[in-house]
Amino acid sequence: MARTLPGADWSIAAAMLQFPGTHDGVPVAELPSAVWRQQLEPVVEAGFSAVEIPTSWISIGDLPDPRVAELRAVLEDAGLEVPGISVVRRSVIHPERGEDNLALAHRTVDAAAALGVPIVCVGLHDELLDAQKQVTWFWTVPGAQRPTDPETYELAVRRYRELAEHASGVGIELSLELYEDTYLGSGKDGVRFLEDIGHPAVGLNPDVGNLVRQQRPIESWQETFALTLPHANYWHIKNYARLEDPSRDLVLTHPTSLELGIINYREMTQAAIAQGFNGAFVVEHYGGDGLSVGASNADYLRSILPARTTRETSETEK
Repeated sequence: MARTLPGADWSIAAAMLQFPGTHDGVPVAELPSAVWRQQLEPVVEAGFSAVEIPTSWISIGDLPDPRVAELRAVLEDAGLEVPGISVVRRSVIHPERGEDNLALAHRTVDAAAALGVPIVCVGLHDELLDAQKQVTWFWTVPGAQRPTDPETYELAVRRYRELAEHASGVGIELSLELYEDTYLGSGKDGVRFLEDIGHPAVGLNPDVGNLVRQQRPIESWQETFALTLPHANYWHIKNYARLEDPSRDLVLTHPTSLELGIINYREMTQAAIAQGFNGAFVVEHYGGDGLSVGASNADYLRSILPARTTRETSETEK
């Protein structure tokens, strides 16, 4: 008899990092819905009942209403829930595309509401630089650096406050993804940016994996989590091996599974839940068969998470 893991009732979604946005040169968003269903079949076969839809696969904010309805039907047929939609590398403060990216974020919020998706994940990182695209691991090459002028920072705050007001009006929350070299590039910076937005419909995505993979000195992951977990409402979760040789000023990182990397996720998930985290996990992994690694990571999470129903019952009885 198959063993039922204690955390089986948590929402743990597959990431779509390994799924390109084009198929035979055609944007996936323009393909027949039957092809969408075929592309989602490996997600189902890997054992997932939930999936995050990123704009890098299908930009739902650019779909006309009938095609959004088609996507809903495809997801229902596949038995897949969508706990979140991620707006990928579309910074609202990009010097040329910022306004267009903000408009896309607004359309994505509306599409999320139409699909019944509760979270839209956004961030301030943008497209990879050409040099980053030429290497095996893009984070080994420095990307665009965050603007240092106060006017751009205030612009970012205003635009996300505007988006949050829109989102709250249609029953959606925003989650801000931690990412290096942005205004969300550390625990302290992320909390400051969140507090400056100052809107109850906005939380943090404590994707600390984005920070520990940097091949340079970093804020301790324990400190980053201590600052951000009280504000977390959605979680891209992944891990990295990190080797440091200070005598040679050398840092090397590599993607690995949740249980083998530098971050202790048993400890961090327990801390998050103790502070009220009740959101979805999205298991990410770069390289190789990322979908299968994600499925193994999902099993690991289910083995260390408490039963959600039991926890909620005990909290009600307090």
